[in-house]
Amino acid sequence: MPARNRRLIAVVVLVPVLAALALWAFAWPASRTAPRDLPLGVAGSPAAAAQVERQLERHEGAFEIHRYADEAAARDAIQDRSVYGAVVVTPQGPELLTASAAGPTVAQFLQQAVAQQAAAGGAQVETVDVVPTPASDPRGAVLNAAVLPLALAGIAAGAVVTLLGLRGVRAVLALLGASALVGAVAAGIAHSWLGALGGDWWAEAAVLGLSTAAVSGAVAGLAALVGPAGTGIGAALMMLLGNPFSGATSAPQMLPEPAGAIGQWLPPGAGTTLLRSVSFFDGAAATGPALTLTWWAALGLGAVLLGSSLRARKTGSEPTPDRREPSAVG
Repeated sequence: MPARNRRLIAVVVLVPVLAALALWAFAWPASRTAPRDLPLGVAGSPAAAAQVERQLERHEGAFEIHRYADEAAARDAIQDRSVYGAVVVTPQGPELLTASAAGPTVAQFLQQAVAQQAAAGGAQVETVDVVPTPASDPRGAVLNAAVLPLALAGIAAGAVVTLLGLRGVRAVLALLGASALVGAVAAGIAHSWLGALGGDWWAEAAVLGLSTAAVSGAVAGLAALVGPAGTGIGAALMMLLGNPFSGATSAPQMLPEPAGAIGQWLPPGAGTTLLRSVSFFDGAAATGPALTLTWWAALGLGAVLLGSSLRARKTGSEPTPDRREPSAVG
């Protein structure tokens, strides 16, 4: 079969396969969104708290219950990002503490679940948003929408550095410079202009820049080690797994297993979690995602340097043609 026909068949087969893979990656988590061991606190007297806990356990596998002595302890746990919310039993009735900044979808689900449970017992629930989203972005739409552009920026930076033939230290400096600028621009738009982030501007810019460096370093590093195919592998990894598995629109515990766990080990998911912590929770629970992003960036940039070194060594080891100077005759 001629090579041209083989390429035609490859394109005809490959495009539907990629479309099906993309549809599965994005549609499967979205269609299976539900709580799975979602951390939730219960506070109040031991007897009342035990009764609420038994009621919550009827949602089999939905909640991971944490007991707290009183409302103050439950609030601290929410602000430390140990739980997404808490049910506090008071003499006036049950009270639900939520944190819409940790995920508006989760806060809304908790309101519905606890309200239905209380209604079955003839009570009404008062809801208090302990860590709310900014008034300019009450549904958290800006942070949710930022995942895809940041991933694309990182992929573009890694691909451009590869296409321009930059290697070694020059490639690393280009990736770091581009990531820093992306972080500053993104913070300027999301924080200064849209008012969707509420933390320290420089910390948010650093998180956004580190997220971009993790993606761009992975793409450029794979390309440096395995050639042009590495760009496609890195881009597919970030777009088809990192983006839909990030849990940005809900929470990692709301995604089907193991999508939520995988997403937190990839830069888009770790970057989203870290940005929430820095922007709304004073950096609480930031160590894990910060280390994940740092490792991705370090390994990616290290792969860029290693690939350049291996290529230089291979070029230096190739035998050079024997060139002899012409000698004069006579």
